[in-house]
Amino acid sequence: MHVALRPRSGCLVLCLCLSMFTLLLQSLWVPLETTKDEPAGRSPEEQGQRGLGIRRLALRLEALSTQVQRLSRERDVPQLTREDISLLLQSFRKDQQGLAHLVERELKRVSQRLDQLSRHQHHHHSHQSHVPSRNDVLRLHTGPNEKCEVPMDRAYPVCAEKVEFLRTRWQSDPCYAFYGVDGTTCSILTYLSQIEDFCPPRLGRNQSALPWHQKPHSYTEKAEIRTTLSQLHWVIGNNSGAAVNFIQSRVERMSKRWIQAALRMRRSSSKTASTQMRVLLYPGALAGSVGQRFEALVDRGGPLGELVQWADLSVCLTILGHNLTFSTSQQQLHSLVGAAPGRGSCPIQRPLTYDLIYTDYHGLAHLQGAMGLAFLHYQCRFRILDSFGTEPAFNLGSYANSHGYKTLWGSWGLQPLQYMTMFPHTPDNSFLGFVSEETRVEELEPDTYRKDRIAVVYGKQDYMWQGKSEYVEVISEELETHATVYQPPGLTSNLPSFIRNHGLLSQEHFLRLLRRAKVFVGLGFPYEGPAPIEAIALGCVFLQPRFDPPHSSDNNDFYKGKPTTRQISSQHPYAEKFIGKPHVWTVDVTNKTEVREAIRAILRTELKPFIPREFTCEGMLERVRSYIAHQNFCSKSVPTWPPESTLRVHLGPLGQSCVSVCRQSSLVCEPALFPNLNSPAAFARLKIGCTSMELEVNHLFPSYSPWGRHCGLQQNPLLFSCAGSDPSYRRLCPCRAHLPGQVALCPDCL
Repeated sequence: MHVALRPRSGCLVLCLCLSMFTLLLQSLWVPLETTKDEPAGRSPEEQGQRGLGIRRLALRLEALSTQVQRLSRERDVPQLTREDISLLLQSFRKDQQGLAHLVERELKRVSQRLDQLSRHQHHHHSHQSHVPSRNDVLRLHTGPNEKCEVPMDRAYPVCAEKVEFLRTRWQSDPCYAFYGVDGTTCSILTYLSQIEDFCPPRLGRNQSALPWHQKPHSYTEKAEIRTTLSQLHWVIGNNSGAAVNFIQSRVERMSKRWIQAALRMRRSSSKTASTQMRVLLYPGALAGSVGQRFEALVDRGGPLGELVQWADLSVCLTILGHNLTFSTSQQQLHSLVGAAPGRGSCPIQRPLTYDLIYTDYHGLAHLQGAMGLAFLHYQCRFRILDSFGTEPAFNLGSYANSHGYKTLWGSWGLQPLQYMTMFPHTPDNSFLGFVSEETRVEELEPDTYRKDRIAVVYGKQDYMWQGKSEYVEVISEELETHATVYQPPGLTSNLPSFIRNHGLLSQEHFLRLLRRAKVFVGLGFPYEGPAPIEAIALGCVFLQPRFDPPHSSDNNDFYKGKPTTRQISSQHPYAEKFIGKPHVWTVDVTNKTEVREAIRAILRTELKPFIPREFTCEGMLERVRSYIAHQNFCSKSVPTWPPESTLRVHLGPLGQSCVSVCRQSSLVCEPALFPNLNSPAAFARLKIGCTSMELEVNHLFPSYSPWGRHCGLQQNPLLFSCAGSDPSYRRLCPCRAHLPGQVALCPDCL
């Protein structure tokens, strides 16, 4: 039978046939020599064309079939009858079947050639073995003739949903192609069973663990106390920028004190050395576009408190004998965690090699973008430097959304103790702290305590002085008043004429000025920074504003959106409540008489420098060592820490948080001990008669409501909260004692 084709249609068919034949010849050619595997993490384009031929051929076969079917449906071929089209399609399908058989034979030939090459390579390189890349392995599992159906397995309830998602979205991220996904059902199922765990292992496939899952720990080096920081200088020195320079200079300036503390710890320590940890420090605020903005502020009076913490943490980990990596590069982060090339939709390529990752909120987002599904698997290893703290009510996303605690910074669903704060203001989190500058009392002559009649004002930028002129003027009547405000080139100063402004000083020159000063004057902002503690440690008295009403997320722009409900009663609540007079005076700055009387009382006193133990080198070293040794959020079988023997149960009055309840008894709330009192027996021991016992997802539980005598138990452990309070509830609180000057540790914790 003669089939009349229009010239354009005939050309199309001819082109398709020629394209198919040419591709078949190109795809099945195997070079006589192969190169070494490229390093993991490269994109398919960077890895060359190795292994792509078979996949390309399979895709073209599918494309050919689609084009033929489309051709048969074209409306502008009126010469073709339905019978003609049917015969034409049969003809093409026969050709396609022939090509499929040819492909099958060629695949066998390719397999034989690869075996020969493998033996040849082994002969010349007997000490090496060829390990196919992840996408090579997956592609060999998804041949063009393989027919795959989505399995129905109750153990994998979302398999079908994930398959459908990838059918339409597999090209949205290059990482899927890197792992061998090419849009076919077979490749998708292979990916979802061997790289992600949403589908069951396929018959005849390797059912080994996912490649990024944790392997048995084989690192057995011991963490011996080091008395040199040379290794740390090299680790930090691999990075650059103004912020890194600040960290490096702080480490160098304080290295002598750190080494002396390390020697004392080595002499006094009777503990067996623990296992050396592989630790990654990644300050996300210094990486990417956020890092560029932060860098621009470092030399213009921007916040340096976080940099102080990163510097001191890195020294602690080095002295304690751990293996440290420090990075401020988002691109390098992808390499360090083994991210697949792309935009982070896929899991990492290998098990995470770090036992601990210290980062911040920005870094947490970067890690999620690099690790894909593996982020949740390894999140128990993260430690988040979080200056102002994250309360449990903000930490659990679903709860925060439904109860009005949603902010930009919460909802990560970590254990609240994984957040590490600058001060011990939120016991739901771990207090990391920093090391204060200090003047060692035994090295001072008696007359060194006598200070010049100088006041140094705490505030490096003009806006911090707004509305404070009268307050500062009262101080200047009694003391020569100095400032260290950043002065942009070419602009006149807005400071009062009686202020002697030094401009932005280096840390060394600023500390030299504090050593001369009698008073360090707070303006009300910045909140809760390290400078007041360092000034007190250098013999200054800290004078600060009282906040009435207290500042909080309800009435203050700075705290608005932060994941905390704390009520800030002064510029520096830690200095006010944990140190207090005579080293800290908190006044109403609008009351000139109160300010003047405070200054005169301060001038009548001579004080020795003071520093709480928790802000010394030894204090921070013993705190960080205890956290690393005892805080394990990856295992449910580890012993409770602090131990249950430290628990002191208190039933608070209506409306008080456990933070307040414990503090009134000179104790501290310990969230790790909440599980030990979250039971009916705890209420019974306190002789509380409960008419009902509710198990509820509520950050105020465990607690007691006297109206109806209802008792509530916590259903979700992530919501155990020292901070929660409500006028309707009496909180059941886990309190414990703490070491003098070391609120994070109890007497039985070391």
